[in-house]
Amino acid sequence: MDIKKIEQIIKDFSANRDWDKFHNPKNLAMALSVETSELVEIFQWLDFEQAANLSEDKKEHLKQEIADIAVYLLRICMHYNINLEEAIINKMKLNEKKYPLFDKSGKKIEYGKKN
Repeated sequence: MDIKKIEQIIKDFSANRDWDKFHNPKNLAMALSVETSELVEIFQWLDFEQAANLSEDKKEHLKQEIADIAVYLLRICMHYNINLEEAIINKMKLNEKKYPLFDKSGKKIEYGKKN
């Protein structure tokens, strides 16, 4: 994925429509929340099997909602000059510490299992 290319497409699209004045962090975060809700709506009332096996129409809808989410997320990153790749890598390193593979005695931790 070429983030710089995507960012330029987003910048050009917004600038050509004079939307930058509306794309402040507050509005972008609110729009991101709305788009995330639209993603959730695709799966609403589906059982596990249905959710795992979406129709081609639903997959296309899913792809569009994911793209909307990514655009707003990138716009927020662009505003604050956040390198998304770096942020993700750093967060995953924090997650590795928060959710280690082994406990202090060396026993493998089995996440998701009921104790």
